[in-house]
Amino acid sequence: MSTPFLWHNGQIKPWAEATTHVSAHALHYGSSVFEGERVYATPRGPAYFRLAEHTRRLFESARVYEIEVGYSEDEINAACLDVIRANRMPSAYVRPIVFRGAGGLGVLARDGASVEVAIIALNWGAYLGEAAERGADVCVSSWHRPAPNTLPSWAKAGGNYLSSQLIGLEARRNGYDEGIALGHNGLLSEGAGENLFLVKRGKLLTPPSSAGILAGITRDAVITLATDLGIAAEERDLPREALYSADEVFMTGTAAEITPVRSVDRKAIGMGMPGPITKALQQAFFGLFDGRTEDRYGWLSLVNAVIPDREPPPADSGAHGRAHKPSEVAA
Repeated sequence: MSTPFLWHNGQIKPWAEATTHVSAHALHYGSSVFEGERVYATPRGPAYFRLAEHTRRLFESARVYEIEVGYSEDEINAACLDVIRANRMPSAYVRPIVFRGAGGLGVLARDGASVEVAIIALNWGAYLGEAAERGADVCVSSWHRPAPNTLPSWAKAGGNYLSSQLIGLEARRNGYDEGIALGHNGLLSEGAGENLFLVKRGKLLTPPSSAGILAGITRDAVITLATDLGIAAEERDLPREALYSADEVFMTGTAAEITPVRSVDRKAIGMGMPGPITKALQQAFFGLFDGRTEDRYGWLSLVNAVIPDREPPPADSGAHGRAHKPSEVAA
């Protein structure tokens, strides 16, 4: 899955040269924040989907956990572009991550402990594989999302995804593509790594941001696109049984994009296939990248009009021919 180059602590460098120590705080205590971003092949060249919003959330997550990123949002945005240029990728899944590195084994990182920042890009297709086309078979998990004021669900932190692993492992073990978690109150929350939408009598319904969910950027885009299509969208508390009586169900996320759900707990949803509203939203979403849907909201950030025919930037400099600002706390 690796690509030739990544960005690590201010430099484009070969994939194998980006290393960290086994005593890294994040490895022991989950003290990392990250983003998942997609670059799409468009008629005007590779383009990030909502790059600025992803970077802003990365910084917001870091602020919650008091992790000093050491770079500006503009520098991280530029580095994300550099990674795609260096690897000459027409499309990609991109993972920026900020994490506490070596600096003692206490629960609280020692003053002066390192903070590392990396950005990797991979070729990664549909997150749930064939389910993206035929519809996913999902289950309601026995694991619940954490209650408010336990773990901050709005922060995209590495430690939060231990819950997601339990939900996903249980689902796969029982023959499902994915699992759905309930919140602390027994109401619908989200999937292991996706936000959740239901369609009922032509209206789009989704659990509110107070339901222990990550307030997804793709989720926000779907609500916006639905409004543009004249489809009413409402955030509201939803009981588990709302899944079984829904006309359509689908899941959203950067990796999952818009994935239809054809069954929940082995009960067919609607006709047991992707429904018309799901298909309309998929068409509007993917149309952003082939020109069928106007980019009215400036969601696309072009990497280049055409990927330049040049050698990758040297490993000891940024892709603009200069080193990015070194982090004051980076090792």
